[in-house]
Amino acid sequence: MPVEFLGIAATADGSETHPRTTAAFDRDYTLRLARAHEDHGWDRVLFAYGSGSPEPAAAAAFLASHLDRLQVLLAHRPNVSYPTFAAKTFATLDRISDGRLTVHFITGGTDHEQQREGDFLTKDQRYERTREYIGIVKKAWTSREPFDHEGPHYRFNDFVSDVFPVQQPRPAVSFGGSSDAAYAAGGAEADIYCLWGEPLARTAEQIERVKEAARAAGRTDLPRIQVAFRPIIAPTEELAWEKAHRTVATIRSRRESGALAPRRRPVTSTPENTGSQRLIEIAEAGERYDRALWTPTAAATGGAGNSNALVGTPETVAQALLDYYDLGVDILSARGYDLLGDAIDFGRYVIPIVREEVAKRDAAKAAEQAERDRHQLIAVQA
Repeated sequence: MPVEFLGIAATADGSETHPRTTAAFDRDYTLRLARAHEDHGWDRVLFAYGSGSPEPAAAAAFLASHLDRLQVLLAHRPNVSYPTFAAKTFATLDRISDGRLTVHFITGGTDHEQQREGDFLTKDQRYERTREYIGIVKKAWTSREPFDHEGPHYRFNDFVSDVFPVQQPRPAVSFGGSSDAAYAAGGAEADIYCLWGEPLARTAEQIERVKEAARAAGRTDLPRIQVAFRPIIAPTEELAWEKAHRTVATIRSRRESGALAPRRRPVTSTPENTGSQRLIEIAEAGERYDRALWTPTAAATGGAGNSNALVGTPETVAQALLDYYDLGVDILSARGYDLLGDAIDFGRYVIPIVREEVAKRDAAKAAEQAERDRHQLIAVQA
């Protein structure tokens, strides 16, 4: 199957290792970073969501109106708008982008972050709401006739939209999480299920959980799988590991100085979301896994989001990504610490290797299938 690459559509130049030098939404930087992805072989970029961050749908519309090929993954939290309004927003954005939109629904991993925007539901209630919300959005995207809805969280009568997506029957829905409630909701509704980078064995277990949840929901199709990493690459292994240790030292120093503290949970506290708990557990069990997975970057941030690294030369990191592809992962998410420079380097030196090897694998599988078909035909004719 084809492999896809997801980068980050940051609206400012700051990261865990670099203080921001731009405004929170900088038009020039947003477009420059997106063009770097488009020009260097990436398929789509993520507009992330934060309670105090620039509104991602507006930023995505800006990007889509300036670029012709790059696809957009738009993060959205159900607590911030009514689902019928959101469905129209997404459909309009799909029109602006000429069918390049995927929507990533975020349930919310911490009570503190959700409460910043008035969301006081419990975690299980949030997952229930997200599942209901996605169902309404999908119906609003596809129904040409007015419909009513009455559920645990939303109630309305006689809604029909006048704007529909370019993509038919609808844009893809992306979802993530590592709890039982997440598997149930995402297994039922997601076209793409997103995981943070973990060791191969743990990733394989999560993929199976997603498949089980999809089957339990009565689905015959299964979600595609996306896995996210923080690549740290250099021309030699020695230089890559020196860079990795410098990266972690910088993250720790900025945490200790308070430079990263205001918008994030203190590193010393226990994270509420299962995904971050898993990252901390993996980091405590060991620093290095498999071919190139390195956990101190996750430990330094307290398991904050996509934070496990892949360290090595472009060839090493590419082979590590191919190990995940062989597990059934076909969307590879990567975000460096120097957002612009790392996007260019990863696109130049890693993506071509992975695409070439995937093409070889797919050609070999096709040849094997053709040979099996030939033998079956001979057997029938005999």
